[in-house]
Amino acid sequence: MTLARTADLVADAVARGVAVPSFNVITLEHAEAIVAGARAAGVDVLLQLSQNAVRYHGSLAPIASACRALAENAGVRVAIHLDHIDDVALAEQVIADGPRLGISSIMVDASTLPYADNVALTRDLGARAGAAGLWVEAELGEVGGKDGAHAPGVRTDPAEAAAFAAATGIDGLAVAVGSSHAMTARTADLDLDLVGRLAGAVAAPLVLHGSSGVPDATIAAAVGAGIRKVNIGTALNVAFTGAVRETLAADAALTDPRKYLRPARDAMTDAVADLCRVVGG
Repeated sequence: MTLARTADLVADAVARGVAVPSFNVITLEHAEAIVAGARAAGVDVLLQLSQNAVRYHGSLAPIASACRALAENAGVRVAIHLDHIDDVALAEQVIADGPRLGISSIMVDASTLPYADNVALTRDLGARAGAAGLWVEAELGEVGGKDGAHAPGVRTDPAEAAAFAAATGIDGLAVAVGSSHAMTARTADLDLDLVGRLAGAVAAPLVLHGSSGVPDATIAAAVGAGIRKVNIGTALNVAFTGAVRETLAADAALTDPRKYLRPARDAMTDAVADLCRVVGG
């Protein structure tokens, strides 16, 4: 197996009635752990680079190139996705350079804009991204809502979602059904009936963001109801940071970062493998 295309992974998930586990990459250790965990579970995955992660590294190419190198030797199919892009200049860079870097999809995130502006920007960037061969995800947010679709209590309306997908021509739609970004406790209660109604109304595959806060059984039920891509980030950071704290607490004189990054990477690998089996097994 080698570097794959997001469109192919999602199409296969749709055909099988499962979802693509999609994990956020911040450091090289994240990417290594995601690939190792996916290999252990025997499940295809997405490596996701958010706009914030790109800014953390200062530029796109180094971390994207590392992800590509890992994907090309993964043992399972791995695709690379750019997530939550609201910077038009970065979106245009991905459209121009992404395929060369191994990136095969982008999320155009205009969800904080009023509906008409979200449609216009998503349609414009989405059309250009599609012409470059990228699979395009978008998010339908609260009209004028500053927090986007995943503000607490916000829910996606099926009729509006169907109209948005038709107007923009997107390939995947992130929907608000009860999850929220950056949750460290797995207590989110999803509206599974709404997931089913959205899946019936929207032609594009549905994406669940904020999945770190959702219990395993509920994630599995959401996949059964029609979610086809599941985004996970914070759960890896919880595992990573917990292992670092434990290792450093046990040895106050420790200075070699390999001594605490290795167990942190191992903890993320285990978390990835477990979540891969829940989402795409």
